[in-house]
Amino acid sequence: MTDEVGVARPDDRDEVDRLVAAWRQERPDLDVEPLQVLSRVSRLARHLDRARRAAFAEHGLEPWEFDVLTTLRRAGEPYELSPGALLRATLVTSGTMTNRIDRLAAAGLVRRRPDPEDRRGVLVSLTPAGRDRVDAAFADLLRREHQLLACLHADERDTLAGLLRSLLVPFDAAP
Repeated sequence: MTDEVGVARPDDRDEVDRLVAAWRQERPDLDVEPLQVLSRVSRLARHLDRARRAAFAEHGLEPWEFDVLTTLRRAGEPYELSPGALLRATLVTSGTMTNRIDRLAAAGLVRRRPDPEDRRGVLVSLTPAGRDRVDAAFADLLRREHQLLACLHADERDTLAGLLRSLLVPFDAAP
């Protein structure tokens, strides 16, 4: 059961509680405590992935398209970056980025132009259609993500964000 604001009470059980109990019964020799956190993170990631894919699809975007378009959008006016900067930000290979830029350009969401600072280089820019599409998808994504977190109070969200940050910092700092 949950209380009036949707917060789970201590006697509530989720799927992770059931699997942890089963493992404790079957393998009492193992410490299955990490499952309490990491299995929940994994299950939440799947729910988040579904919500994100739905938000993107509603706006005619694939997750990779959203990734590239939001990278350009966050760059600020004039919403353009070099292909190299895009691939570093999105962690894909050069060939993959070229393919993605080609597909986004064909869809009218980005355009290439010569880099005035580097005669051999190009810059990739958001088109007005690309900016409108990514802005609408991002607003929809945030609406869905607010719904996913609605059962937590603001201080609980802050605490959870801090704890997750503590888990992620070592991974983000690794080369």
